Amino acid sequence: MHIAFLTPEYPHELTGPSGGLGTSIKNLADSLVRNNIRVSVIVYEQSLDRELEENGIRFYLLKHQHYAFGGWFFHRKYIQKFLNRLIEKEKVEVIEATDWTGITAFMRINCPVVIRLNGSDAYFCEMENRKQKLKNRLFEKVALKNADHHISVSQFTAIKTNEIFNLELPFSIIPNSIEIDKFLPAAKKPVENRILYFGTVIRKKGVLELSKIFNEVVKERPDSELVIIGKDVIDIFENRSTIELFRQNLSEKATERFSYLGAVDYSEVKTHIAEAAVVVLPSFAEALPMTWIEAMAMEKAVVTSNIGWAPEVMVDGKTGFMEDPRSHKAYAEKIVRLLDNEDLRESVGKQAREQVKKKFSSEVVVKKNIEFYKKILHHY
Repeated sequence: MHIAFLTPEYPHELTGPSGGLGTSIKNLADSLVRNNIRVSVIVYEQSLDRELEENGIRFYLLKHQHYAFGGWFFHRKYIQKFLNRLIEKEKVEVIEATDWTGITAFMRINCPVVIRLNGSDAYFCEMENRKQKLKNRLFEKVALKNADHHISVSQFTAIKTNEIFNLELPFSIIPNSIEIDKFLPAAKKPVENRILYFGTVIRKKGVLELSKIFNEVVKERPDSELVIIGKDVIDIFENRSTIELFRQNLSEKATERFSYLGAVDYSEVKTHIAEAAVVVLPSFAEALPMTWIEAMAMEKAVVTSNIGWAPEVMVDGKTGFMEDPRSHKAYAEKIVRLLDNEDLRESVGKQAREQVKKKFSSEVVVKKNIEFYKKILHHY
């Protein structure tokens, strides 16, 4: 079996910045290789054409092509031509693409095409209550309609996507995964009263609500501290730095107890998670968040949002706590409750890791993916 992933991002030093989408593809690709499945990864929108092989995966980096007019069409045809050559030469049996901006729209690919929902542009625009470019909406709908098969990383995302595009597509639900042995519980105790947010510093992740939540936490626990790590993004509504807007919302006392460390190397993230007493992830827009799973795997006490996909990851009161990030006092109360009770933190942390082992570990999830691919190939 030979599976090829078509993606705009992948966590590699040659491919530029990558977020949760790239990480989820990497985790799946690595686990497929361990199960003797042949894997290729095609990363488009690159500065140079490159071809390399690492850890059993063949990589093809495609340079972004520029055209005087009709670039969206001709660039897709360029990728289509590359894919069909690869299918013929390397016997690729399935092409899997992302839903983001509908890259496979108007392509004719000579093998089954799977689209996996990790959250389209239309999906996130809907979740954030902002307008979408009409061409992106068209591309995404056409790509979904023309794909042979569909996967979604959460039931909520599948239902919402069908609603947004007025479709009735059948989706197989297969969540994102992590290698559980790479996210182990910390050997040392966390820093007392430290609260951590990690991820992109952007409105849709609930960061601006977190400033108001932390104001409430500091009223109850003046010795608490909040650490934020992640790339700062210009806010889409205010056209200003999100971390600047965050600081603007902090009280004087909260400002004294807050640290922003900026973007850190992915290898350092686990150290910061390990040092946190409580991890806060108040996102408004996700499909199935990798950050939640990573923190849970490390037996961290987490407080997340309670929106849409959240119950598919969390069990409220058992694997952590869920709350509406707009309910600042209620959210803060859950954080303070965990800060006040070490036994509770340990209890929910252990149950969180068990939840990840059961539902999101690579060993479990890769089997679901392989069965899915086998059904496709049997059909064809």
